[in-house]
Amino acid sequence: MIDLSPELLTAIMLGGIVVGVLTGFPVGFVIGGIGLIVGYSVFGDIIGQVLYERAIGLLINYILLAVPLFIFMGTMLEYSGIAGKMFDALYVWFGSTRGGLAVTTVLIGTIVAATVGIIAASVTMLTLVALPTMVKRGYSKSLAAGSVCAGGCLGILIPPSVMLVLYGPMANISVGKLFFGAFIPGFMLSGLYCTYILIHSYLQPKIAPAIPPELMPRISYWKKTVNLIIAVLPTGILIVSVLGVIFMGVAPPSEAAGMGAFVATLLTIAYGRFNFKVLKDVSLSTLRSTGFIFLLLAAAVAFIGVFVRGGGDEVVEKLIVGVPGGRWGSFAAIMFIIFILGFIIDPLAIIFLMVPIITPIAATLEFNPLWFALMVCVNFQMAFMTPPFAMAIFVVRGSVAPELGVTMGDIIRGVIPFVFLIMIGLGLLIIFPELILWLPGMMIK
Repeated sequence: MIDLSPELLTAIMLGGIVVGVLTGFPVGFVIGGIGLIVGYSVFGDIIGQVLYERAIGLLINYILLAVPLFIFMGTMLEYSGIAGKMFDALYVWFGSTRGGLAVTTVLIGTIVAATVGIIAASVTMLTLVALPTMVKRGYSKSLAAGSVCAGGCLGILIPPSVMLVLYGPMANISVGKLFFGAFIPGFMLSGLYCTYILIHSYLQPKIAPAIPPELMPRISYWKKTVNLIIAVLPTGILIVSVLGVIFMGVAPPSEAAGMGAFVATLLTIAYGRFNFKVLKDVSLSTLRSTGFIFLLLAAAVAFIGVFVRGGGDEVVEKLIVGVPGGRWGSFAAIMFIIFILGFIIDPLAIIFLMVPIITPIAATLEFNPLWFALMVCVNFQMAFMTPPFAMAIFVVRGSVAPELGVTMGDIIRGVIPFVFLIMIGLGLLIIFPELILWLPGMMIK
């Protein structure tokens, strides 16, 4: 066995992740490999049993049953065509306004976020449904792509979110409280996005022209209203079936996820999109996504087990607590570290790696654990839109039709303003913490 000081162990393990990820190896193998190699080198054979018990103890956590069920629900809705119907209904309301189609895209992303909960499904739906219409109507490709990325990324924040389901057990926080604490921040970001689009479109009309009245469908306000209600009502039913039972204290997230998966299947049947191939594709997609998440979770448990046993968490805590500026200086340091990690590491890996380390630090700094957790989750919004990792950017690039001519440069330029809007949102949540804490306090126990 090798005798390493906590400081040297910290440098080796954290530095190893950065080097490993930059070399192109899958992040799960990098994290798990470093944990096992350093663990056996420093602690010997006993570390195998320790890591096994930690991994099994977390993976059999009952709340994690919600992960595959929410993934199934979101993927099934992707096949239902519900996003397309909502876009058609909102199109007639906002299409004649400058930037109206981009606002419609963000609004659909907000509504879909409350039913899907996984970023790949949300962004793919918006790319296929909204992006072609915006580009063909003369919208700036950057604004169109940025709106799709920003609206789609709300799916990881607005409940039911797989990210929140995973965060809860890692930080020992109620997933139900995380769900309802995330609602107002998610809607606030949506409002910031829409406001920016409208102002930007007003100042530069050429980037998001209004659709001429002669090209808009000629239907009455009553008919438009009825069409909108019909398009949104199924989504409302799904939201109530999942989040309503959690808020009222009827069922925990795991059972609510099962109800959501069942209702999503019924909606797909009702829209005439259900068949055996859809069921097979949804099931295989759910299996792949769940397998990846649980593999990453087990790898992170191995890494954190060795890291904590070797004293690495204490080294990190001393560094962060020692930052000038008191508790807020330390808070800023944590937010900055997570922001930087978002450039190079999958946000799920950041959750699994950082949450066990920063949660005790937040307690030491006397921050409300629920508020702190959701500040971290809002920060993760930027991780999905900041290259080079930027999952949202790659999903748009891989899903967009080649004939539209949307380049990687267009997408990156489009997301930059929305990243700054997320920073503004974080500032508002610092100034007004009740935006996070009010709704969870209203939950029925």
